[in-house]
Amino acid sequence: MQPAPQTLGRRERNKQEKLDRITAAARELFTQYGVDEVTTQQVAEKADVGSGTLFLYAKTKAELLLLVHNVKYAEALDVGIEAAAAEAEVLDAVMAIINPIITCNRVQIENGRTYLKEIVFGDPAEPHHAEALALTQRTEAAVVDVLNRDKKIAARGSEKLAGIISAVMFISMTSAANLGLSDAQVGDDIRAQVSVLLGG
Repeated sequence: MQPAPQTLGRRERNKQEKLDRITAAARELFTQYGVDEVTTQQVAEKADVGSGTLFLYAKTKAELLLLVHNVKYAEALDVGIEAAAAEAEVLDAVMAIINPIITCNRVQIENGRTYLKEIVFGDPAEPHHAEALALTQRTEAAVVDVLNRDKKIAARGSEKLAGIISAVMFISMTSAANLGLSDAQVGDDIRAQVSVLLGG
């Protein structure tokens, strides 16, 4: 008789393998065609899973997009936090956090805009949406840590300032007016606004 933990381990491995295939398939299709042009059935077929299985991992196409982009956002945030630690100036450190997020969200601009809109307007009860919200909270916490380096800025309320910076970042990345801008230009726009906010 096989011990229960080994059976559970095999089941968990199978679940992880399916999740990896679904994530990879969705990422490839969304990047190639854009989220609006891809169906969940196409993702299921590319991942070699049934539609019912796909819905166990992501109930909607929006959740599927969140699943894919959360991984990219988390990686970008890790890069940004590490880069911020090497910056002496507060504004430079804040932008060190933000710039990789801009880049990862603009690989396919419409997908990135849809992702950010889902974070703001999606269902927080859905697991991938909750994970996305946790990433935005982690981003704000990293910005708070940077702002707290300056006692004058900290005295104004680092948490509130970080929330405003987060809003500026979201609006700049989703604005239709910025669609034709390069990543660097979007970053410059955000930097200018953050500079004013911080009294620079």
